[in-house]
Amino acid sequence: MNKLIDKLYETCTLSPKEYKMLIDSRNPELSEYLFEKARRVRIDNYGKDVYIRGLIEFTNYCRNDCLYCGIRRSNLNAERYRLSEEQILDCCAAGYDLGFRTFVLQGGEDGYYTDKKMIDIIRTIKKNYPNCAVTLSVGEKSYETYKAFYDAGADRYLLRHETADAGHYSKLHPVTMSLGTRKQCLYDLKQIGYQVGCGFMVGSPFQTTDCLVEDLLFIKELNPHMVGIGPFIPHHETPFADREAGTLELTLFLLGMIRLILPTVLLPATTALGTIHPKGRELGILAGANVVMPNLSPTNVRKKYMLYDNKICTGDEAAECCYCLQNRMESIGYQISVTRGDHKSVL
Repeated sequence: MNKLIDKLYETCTLSPKEYKMLIDSRNPELSEYLFEKARRVRIDNYGKDVYIRGLIEFTNYCRNDCLYCGIRRSNLNAERYRLSEEQILDCCAAGYDLGFRTFVLQGGEDGYYTDKKMIDIIRTIKKNYPNCAVTLSVGEKSYETYKAFYDAGADRYLLRHETADAGHYSKLHPVTMSLGTRKQCLYDLKQIGYQVGCGFMVGSPFQTTDCLVEDLLFIKELNPHMVGIGPFIPHHETPFADREAGTLELTLFLLGMIRLILPTVLLPATTALGTIHPKGRELGILAGANVVMPNLSPTNVRKKYMLYDNKICTGDEAAECCYCLQNRMESIGYQISVTRGDHKSVL
């Protein structure tokens, strides 16, 4: 198995059979061997800098009904909210003062935010903070809408594919959604010129090793600038409320593999990792990740943007959270970088 990791380190690819064998054969010793290689690749490309993104969760209304998601349309107990443009700009102002140079506008697929509203918000942020990047994470849109957002100044777009196996996708989503549409959106975003992020849940219901192999093959094919993966964590108001959560161990192993598959990828140690383990984000960085995403949303709405149960940092002030993360990263020999943190290909 060490030889397979060596092969992945040297060539950035394996056959589907080899990927499956590696995932199914993992053990603590193999994981540590993988992480050592992943750290080496990460440091070769980005040093020991950890890029920070200021996350602004601006709406928890969503037209979709994904079976795993706490803000799904059918959750009638969700306390819904929307941030005004002024509130979003207040978050950016606070974040800028704390050293953030990327703002991530994330929300459900909420028709209230028309193309015009979004374009106005993007333009204002870019006008106020021309040296900052704007990342959007607002779901599936038309090519024309993506292009309009890009022309307004949006730099990056996050759209998790969730699973690259069509059969598995259909078990996690309503019939109105399809993997084909999701993939087309990702290819549209790349064609337009965004720095693009995809990603998947680890340990989601019905997921098999073959599903994970499909994810790795798709990521290699798409060649995104960012990949966001995190463990599936159930939410009590969804059909998957009683399902087992994904594991820290498998998530870290896949982070290490993705670092070797795409050596220059921007790879977050996600909030979900920190939710299932007190040092989850630190362990993510040590497995090859190089991004963390503290929350800049107003504290009074954070508990309402609950995609899964027990999410961390729902009460911390942004400054408090940022200071804490800085200490956490320094404790493992890494440092927070006050830059836009672009992918190497656009530097």
